[in-house]
Amino acid sequence: MTSKEYLIDLLKENEVFLEGDFTLSSGKKSNYYINMKKAITEPEILSTISKLITQKIVDEDIDKVAGPALGAVPIATAVSLESKLPLLMIRKEKKGYGTSKLIEGELNEGDNVIVVEDVSTTGGSLLKAINAIKENGGNVKRAFVVVDREEGAIEEFTKANIVLEPLISVSEFFN
Repeated sequence: MTSKEYLIDLLKENEVFLEGDFTLSSGKKSNYYINMKKAITEPEILSTISKLITQKIVDEDIDKVAGPALGAVPIATAVSLESKLPLLMIRKEKKGYGTSKLIEGELNEGDNVIVVEDVSTTGGSLLKAINAIKENGGNVKRAFVVVDREEGAIEEFTKANIVLEPLISVSEFFN
């Protein structure tokens, strides 16, 4: 069974946590950065993340696994492969050509979906993806994030009546 401690060790070995002056996607300034793009290009980290999430949903009635573009798509893909659940990719916005879809993959009315994300600060981008799934007939059953920065995302999800489940909270990394 894969453990949270093993994932923390892998992230440390791969220098995923950086210190310095950074601007986050939320616009906030931070003295550290979690470089999950580097992490999700490492097969062992991706495999570990997918096993941890799959262990949490194995006995549940889940139809699809979804991830917002770009950072969560490799994670959602890995979970899809590990769990044998079909994949949904959620775009940030509809493309202006081709099928003009916001959701790639087949989302059926009433599908039970889990959503995954790489890092959460405020949770805004993940909540947008969840709303897109709901607006298109899906039921979001659980939301997972690899690393929660502990800067309000869990509280925002609570307000939306959704439980955000971090695999790791940033304070656990620094312990």
